[in-house]
Amino acid sequence: MELELRHLRMVLAIAEAGSVTKAAAALGLAQPALTTQLQRIERILGGVLFIRDRRGVLPTPLGDLVLARARVLIPAVTGLHDEASELITAGGTARYRLGATNGPIVGGLVRRLNDAHPGGPVSIHSTWSENEIAQMVVDGRLDYALLGACSALAGLPPGLVWQAISVDAVWVLLNDRHPLAGEDEISLGELADEAWITSPGDSCFHECFAAACAREGFAPRTPTEIDASSAFDLVAAGGAVALAQGSVRQVQGTIAIPLRGVPLRWRHLLGWDPETPAADQAAELYGYAVESYLEVLLQRPRYARWLAAHPELGVQKAVSLLPGRGLSGRPGRSGRRDPKIA
Repeated sequence: MELELRHLRMVLAIAEAGSVTKAAAALGLAQPALTTQLQRIERILGGVLFIRDRRGVLPTPLGDLVLARARVLIPAVTGLHDEASELITAGGTARYRLGATNGPIVGGLVRRLNDAHPGGPVSIHSTWSENEIAQMVVDGRLDYALLGACSALAGLPPGLVWQAISVDAVWVLLNDRHPLAGEDEISLGELADEAWITSPGDSCFHECFAAACAREGFAPRTPTEIDASSAFDLVAAGGAVALAQGSVRQVQGTIAIPLRGVPLRWRHLLGWDPETPAADQAAELYGYAVESYLEVLLQRPRYARWLAAHPELGVQKAVSLLPGRGLSGRPGRSGRRDPKIA
């Protein structure tokens, strides 16, 4: 993992607030989530950034160095985004600045936008951080967010409208020589002793996974976060099992198996600010996103057959999930900080 601009914003927020707890509140994050992020940043940089005493936190010499650079880099990058946005807007051309976490429909969506608007700017910002993308939409540096979540958009900034594109079952990805590889479905409890891996992210997925395992009567090993390519390699080598969307592609040496009872679900969500011009193109993006999802299903016939027996899953109706303007309403902001997904 590399140091990113959002990491610098977190470090700066902690220094300005004087405590991790106050900084978490200012950023709209849970305190444990910010603590985990700080630990990741410190691992990236190879040292401790803050020391804690009864008055709060104080930067170490390494922390002072990082803060000095952050105070220069953050305004510079923000200014660059603002100037680029003004240049595009002045040209009078519709723009589609999309931020996305890993997901199977991103490529198809971008391709359809490029085909439909060959003269218009279409850009993609990819990261594993849902919080980073949502904040960039709030700040006006992106027009749309394409995110994944298991149950709640906990900690994301308020003011955006969210529309579910699809809801998918989470399956388990096994080595094709695993003793359970030939089963039609597997219960989580049968995998209680396994080493788990999953994709990086700052959503609530780990909490949802732990709760699902608790309902099966066991506490799982904490999943190791690893990029998708490495995850396939590790599973194929028999080193772990992975949690994956049911639409996961087939890779030699691995097999995806449904989890009995669908204990975990993954939602693909499109978000935008209802008080910006992006709201006028939201219906278009939703339509292209659905087309891209259905295209993926054509390439995954096994999962498509499974979905046919679970009609509550798959493509979701175009109904706004938050108060405010959905795909056919009028503007209106929501002040809820942790909106639940319908």
